[in-house]
Amino acid sequence: MRLIASLVAIATTALIAGPASAQALTGTLQKAKDTKKIVIGFQEASVPFSYLDGNQKPVGYTLDICSKIVDAIRNEIGEPGLQIEYTPVTSANRIPLLLNGTIDMNCASATNNLERQKQVDFVNTHFLTANRFVSKKSNNLRSIEDLKGKTVVSVAGSVNLNQINRINNERSFGMTVASAKDQLEAFLMLETDRAQAYVMDDVQLAVQAARSKDPAAYVISKEAFGKPEPYGIIIRKNDKPFKDLADKATAALYQSPEIDTIYKQWFQSPVPPNNINFNYPLDPALAAAFKNPSDSADPDHYALKN
Repeated sequence: MRLIASLVAIATTALIAGPASAQALTGTLQKAKDTKKIVIGFQEASVPFSYLDGNQKPVGYTLDICSKIVDAIRNEIGEPGLQIEYTPVTSANRIPLLLNGTIDMNCASATNNLERQKQVDFVNTHFLTANRFVSKKSNNLRSIEDLKGKTVVSVAGSVNLNQINRINNERSFGMTVASAKDQLEAFLMLETDRAQAYVMDDVQLAVQAARSKDPAAYVISKEAFGKPEPYGIIIRKNDKPFKDLADKATAALYQSPEIDTIYKQWFQSPVPPNNINFNYPLDPALAAAFKNPSDSADPDHYALKN
């Protein structure tokens, strides 16, 4: 009788525990469990963070990091066959598409700042970059002051566009500020002389110049519009279980030798489809951030201590 009672108690506990475990899933994790997929937003021309390769397949540095998060989701919800669905987004629509549930993560190059944190959350920082401008050497533009009266382009929905508009107004520069739908279009405007300067994160400018028809024709400003800022993977706000999982997965990656391999693959090796090596070394400040992962939006947080 005691044995029967024990078996009944174990069975009862199992029945109670099963539904409780299922009910514990919320937000993005529950959505992934229900749909058996996770939808990743990516940008088609944000080389080498996320873009389409020669076979029109989404690839890139940030997508490789997001794949580690997906592995953690599979393990957490018990769905080893969880599929990844890729949806193209732009700087202008990525947050609206996240908020309305069209995508579950934005995996590209997105600046983490306090303004955006009012709408969304960011996973641990995976890159640091400063806002500068690229121009043709023949235009002889070296400083921000040199942009007075010029046509300057940046990408719609980007922090960079907001920053250049603010400077234009505050300092009465008289610039004509144009917005492009993506980085490819912005550089094309510079290349075809519809703009004299293109403002964007310095790493993106280096990549675009290296991929151009005449890389030697372009120069990136030494002067920056502000301090280096962090990039983060964007997820929905107040989804703590998913954020905790994503932060844990990225922290484990960043504190392992694998992040060096991933970084070198995309920034210090020939990158498809044109096999260009951007020769962009790992910044010491980013290396330090990898050792102590953080989702801080404060640029001062990442400053190296003397």
